[in-house]
Amino acid sequence: MDTNNLLRQLLMIGVGTTSLVAERLKQVTEDWVQEGKFNPDQAKGFVDEVMAQLNVNNTALEDQFQRLFRNTLQDLGVPRQAEMDELRGRLDRLERQMRDLENRTWK
Repeated sequence: MDTNNLLRQLLMIGVGTTSLVAERLKQVTEDWVQEGKFNPDQAKGFVDEVMAQLNVNNTALEDQFQRLFRNTLQDLGVPRQAEMDELRGRLDRLERQMRDLENRTWK
C-alpha cells in the first residue's frame, strides 16, 4: 500500500473540489449581479467570505486527516522518521564498535 500516493490523491481531490466550488460560486454571483440581486461589491464580498470559510474548513479538515493518517500508520506499526533516524544512529555506533573490536583482535 503506497500511503504517500493515497494521501496525495486525497489532497488533490480536496483541491479540485475547492476549485470547482470557487468557479461555480463566481458564476452564480455573476448571474445574481446580472439579475440585479447583488451589486458587484456585494458579490465580491460574498465570494471572498465563502472562500475564506472554505479555506478555514479545508485547513481544519487537512489537520484532522493528517492526525488520522499518523494514527493509522502508528496502529500499523510503521515507524516515524525520528525513530528510523535513531535506529540508524544506533546501528552506526554498533558497526563502529564491531570494527573496533575486530581491529583489536587482529592486532
